[in-house]
Amino acid sequence: MNPRFTKRLLAIAIVSTLFACSEEPMTDKAAVADPAPIVSPAVTAAVNPFAEASKLALLAPDFSKIKDSDYAPAMTNGMAHQMVEIEAIANSTEAPSFENTIVAMERSGLMLTRVTKVFFNLTESTSNDAIQALQGEFAPKLAAHNDAISLNPKLFARIQAIYDAKDSLSGEDKRLVEVYYRNFVRAGAQLGDAEKLRLAEINSSLSSLGTQFSQNVQKDTLDSALLVDDVKQLDGMSEEEIAGAAEAAKAKGQEGKYLITLANFTLQPQLAYLKDRATRQRLYEASVNRGKRGNAFDTQALIKQIAALRVERAQLLGFKTYADYGLDNQMAKTPEVANKIMMDTAGPTLLKAKAEAVEIQAAIKADGQSFTLEPWDWSYYSEKVRSAKYGLDESVVKPYFEFENVLQNGMFYAMNLQFGITIKERKDLPVYHSEVRTFDVAEEDGTQIGVIYLDYFARDSKRGGAWMDSFVDQTTLLGQKPVVLNVMNIKKAPAGQQTLLSFDEVSTMFHEFGHGVHGLFSDVKYPTLSGTSTPRDFVEFPSQYQEDWALDSKVLANYAKHYKTGEAMPQALLDKIRKAAGWNKGFEGLEALQAQMLDMDWHTMSLEQIKQVDDVVAFEDKVLKSRGVSFGPIRPRYGTTYFGHVWPGGYAAGYYAYLWTEVLAADAFAYASEKGPGISREWGDKFRAAVLSKGGTDEAMTLYKNFRGQEPTVDGLLKRRGLK
Repeated sequence: MNPRFTKRLLAIAIVSTLFACSEEPMTDKAAVADPAPIVSPAVTAAVNPFAEASKLALLAPDFSKIKDSDYAPAMTNGMAHQMVEIEAIANSTEAPSFENTIVAMERSGLMLTRVTKVFFNLTESTSNDAIQALQGEFAPKLAAHNDAISLNPKLFARIQAIYDAKDSLSGEDKRLVEVYYRNFVRAGAQLGDAEKLRLAEINSSLSSLGTQFSQNVQKDTLDSALLVDDVKQLDGMSEEEIAGAAEAAKAKGQEGKYLITLANFTLQPQLAYLKDRATRQRLYEASVNRGKRGNAFDTQALIKQIAALRVERAQLLGFKTYADYGLDNQMAKTPEVANKIMMDTAGPTLLKAKAEAVEIQAAIKADGQSFTLEPWDWSYYSEKVRSAKYGLDESVVKPYFEFENVLQNGMFYAMNLQFGITIKERKDLPVYHSEVRTFDVAEEDGTQIGVIYLDYFARDSKRGGAWMDSFVDQTTLLGQKPVVLNVMNIKKAPAGQQTLLSFDEVSTMFHEFGHGVHGLFSDVKYPTLSGTSTPRDFVEFPSQYQEDWALDSKVLANYAKHYKTGEAMPQALLDKIRKAAGWNKGFEGLEALQAQMLDMDWHTMSLEQIKQVDDVVAFEDKVLKSRGVSFGPIRPRYGTTYFGHVWPGGYAAGYYAYLWTEVLAADAFAYASEKGPGISREWGDKFRAAVLSKGGTDEAMTLYKNFRGQEPTVDGLLKRRGLK
C-alpha cells in the first residue's frame, strides 16, 4: 500500500500546515472575523470567494464559486495583507509579549491560508494546465513571502525576547513559543544579511524545482501508461478491469486497444495477476523508467539540483548535511539514529525476502517455467505461493470487499467502536469533483466534530498515492472546527458495476482515516500546534496503528460480506487472510528499506559527491550494495526519479519515518491487544486523549509514553513482520 500524508508551509514559513478539530459549540460561520481586508479593486467579496471567510458549514470552501482565475489575485492579495499584519507586529512600539507577537502571528494571514489550502490541495487532486501554470508562478513568490517573514530581524528580536522569558509561560503557550523560536532559527533568522540573501535565493529555487519535479512525474506517469493491442495480453485481469482499460484507451483516442495507467510506486498492482510475462515486463519497465527516459519530463537533472541546493542550505544553517538538518527537529534527531533502526532490521528482512524468493522460484518451476525470478515476476508468483500455501486467492477475496460496504460497515464501524463517533454523508456542500463526497463527523451525543471530504477514485488529474490534508484547521483561538480530506487512487469499476477492493486497498483506507481522526480529534488552542502538526517520524504512527484494526474479528465480521449474495466471509477464509498476512513481509520490508536508504544516502552526501553522480540507476545500485540490501528480484518501492515523497515532498531525509512509526504502531497495537480488550471505547478514548487530541502540544515521545506507559521496543514490529 502507499500511504502518504502531505504537509506544507503555506501562510508563513514558521507555521506548518495543520489538520484539526475543536470542542467549541458547533457553528456554521466563522467565530472570528478577518481584519478589515486590504484588497485591490479586483479582489473583493463580491468577485472573489477567498476575500472573506466562507459562509458554508465550518468554513468549508465554497467550490460552487471558486474559479481558477480566483487563485492568483487571492494569493497576491493574501500575501500583501499578511505582510501588513507582520510589519505591524515587528514594528510595534509596545514591549514584546506573548499576546502582541506570538498570538498576533497566529491570527495573521487568514486570506492567504484560505486560498493556499484550496489551491495546493487541487494541484494534487484535480490539476489542470491553468493550475499547474499558477503553481509554477506562485511557488517562488510564496517562498519569498515566507522568507520575508522568517528572516525579518525585528520580528525575530521580539520572538527571541519572549523565548528568553518562556519559563514565565506554561502549557500550550510555552510550547508555542518554543516551536516559533526553533522554526525561526531553522529558517535562518540568526544568519547575517549576505547569508539570508543566499538562503532566500535557495528557497526560491527549491520551490520552483520541486514544483517542476512534481509536474514532470505526473505528466510522465500519464505518458508512460501501457498501451496494449491484444486483449489476450490482459489475461488474468477481471472483466471490469479490462473494460476500464478499454475506456481509458478510448479516451486517449485509441479505440479498440487497452490502456493500463500507472500507480506512483514501482510495482504496479496488475503485476500480481497478469499472466503474460512479456506484458508484465513491459508494465514494470514503464514504471521504473519514469523520469529517466530523456524526454521533456526527465527528472534526473532536477534531482541533482535539488540535492545540491539542500546541502548548501543545510550548511548555511550550520549543519554538515541536509539529513543532519532535516532530522534535528524529529524524534530520531540524527541520521545515525535513523540509520541504526534501518540497519537493525535490514539483516532479518533480507533473509526473509530471500527465503520468500526460494519459494517463489519453486512456484515458477512448478508452473513449468525455467526462467530466473525477475522483479516483474515477483507479485504474480508470490500470489501463487500465497494461494498454494494458505489456500488464498485474491480473486476469491475481493468480492467480499465491495467499496461502499468497506467504507460504511468496515471503516466507519471501526471508528464508532473505538471512539463512539458517527459519520453521516451530507449532500449540501459543493465539491471540487463530482466523485468527491462529504461527511459530517459527530460525537456520540450528536455534537459536531468536523467534516471530512473523501476523494477515493483515480483520475488523470490526480497524482498517484494516498494522503490526508485539510481545508480548515482546528483552533479554539480562531473558533474553527476541522474540515479535512482523505484521497486515494482506487480504480473505479465501469458504470453499473461494483468496485471491489484488494485487502491492501482496505488497509490503505483505514490508514488514511487514521490520519483523518488525528486531524478531527485535535483539541488545541493554537493553529501551529493543531492536529497532525507533529514530527514526520511520529505523524504516521496514528495512521499505521489504525491499519491493524481492519483485521479485527469484530470489524471483519461486519464488513467482509459478498457483494452479490450478502453472505459473510466464511471463517475459513478469514483465517486464511490472517495467516496469509504474514506472507511477503520480507519483500514489503525490503522494498521499503531500500527506498528509505536511498533517501538517506542522497541527503547525507556532500556537494562534491552529488556532482559526481552521473547515472542515477548506478547510484541506486551502489547504495543498495553498500548497505547490504541489494537483491536482484526486489527494487526500491520508489525509484529516485519518481520518488515524490522526497524531492518535492516533505519526507526529504525522512522516509525512514514509515519504519520508525511502524515500530510505534506495532508496539502500541500489541499493547492494546494484549493488555486491553482490543478494539473498544476504553482503548479508543485512551488513544484519543493521549495522542489524537494533542497535536504538537508536547514532545512526540512524551505523547507516546502517555499512551503506552513506556518507550517502544522493536519486538512488536519483528513479530508483525514474521521476523521473530
